[in-house]
Amino acid sequence: MSSERLATLLDEYAELEKRLADPAIHADQGTARRVGRRYAELVPLHKAAGELEQARADLAAARELAAEDPAFAAEAESIAASLPALEERLAELLIPRDPHDAKDVIVEIKAGEGGEESALFAGDLLRMYTRYAERHGWTTEVIDSQESDLGGVKDVSLAIKTKGVPEGGNGVWSRLKWEGGVHRVQRVPVTESQGRIHTSAAGVLVLPEAEDVDVTIDPNDLRIDVFRSSGPGGQSVNTTDSAVRITHVPTGIVVSCQNEKSQLQNREQAMRILRARLLAAAQEQADAAASDARKAQVRTVDRSERIRTYNFPQNRITDHRIGYTAYNLDLALAGELDGVLAALAEADRTARLAGETELTRR
Repeated sequence: MSSERLATLLDEYAELEKRLADPAIHADQGTARRVGRRYAELVPLHKAAGELEQARADLAAARELAAEDPAFAAEAESIAASLPALEERLAELLIPRDPHDAKDVIVEIKAGEGGEESALFAGDLLRMYTRYAERHGWTTEVIDSQESDLGGVKDVSLAIKTKGVPEGGNGVWSRLKWEGGVHRVQRVPVTESQGRIHTSAAGVLVLPEAEDVDVTIDPNDLRIDVFRSSGPGGQSVNTTDSAVRITHVPTGIVVSCQNEKSQLQNREQAMRILRARLLAAAQEQADAAASDARKAQVRTVDRSERIRTYNFPQNRITDHRIGYTAYNLDLALAGELDGVLAALAEADRTARLAGETELTRR
């Protein structure tokens, strides 16, 4: 256990507590939110350190009293037995955590192989994440969406946010960061007249939503084009050029939005996605500089890149990264994802405690 790191983090906790007690900080809601999130991250550490310190003090007192009264020996023994668990808990909290854990996210879902069936499956994933968010009291917002002819989605961007400061600094990213990758479905498509099982795929990209202070964008680096929105089958749904496409020239990242009625609104939504993608790109570059173990979540929407399979005939969901399998696909699609997500989080926790790199989010 690093006593120096512990002292540094406890000092930071005390400083953040002072800042939050100052009414002036709430004049800037962005700053107040960032400080509040970091404070929430450190609350469990402060509590665990206090409990361990108190237990050690109680043990010293019990041993001192036991020297005069043997009746206190059993109490000292009980306190001593509790110390390893308290020390392990504090050691776990001292492991550097994902800096984005408290953040909200933008989930992008793209239909891949399988045509209309893939688009229908992408729509199923959209509903699954929306229902999961509802179960946890989070808010959702469709930033941009392109529907398919049969009611699925070809491409959708969904913002998911916590209400207020997440407890313990565990925001949406801490739960959904494992979802990035290719999701494969095996079922009989509605377009299949022979009853044969088909396999198709949809890609999911999860991005921590960036705030203005996280990413600096030079307006001169942007190329902004406007065009006319269109609906399924190319049908015009807007008679003005309100859709916006933004290209970040230095990186080549392209974002487009057409859901909103005004060009200004679509531009603002596109900038939200662009900031998130630039933040993710910067994080990937930083990770690559330290290790090549962490790969891009979605390189191509190809079945060979799959992280999870949804098998409808067997009502089975399988996560291939950790060998997790459960026969409750119907419940998972209804938003009950805590089983698989908890298993992924536990695998990451075990790896971090063992001093390994975090679970690869492909």
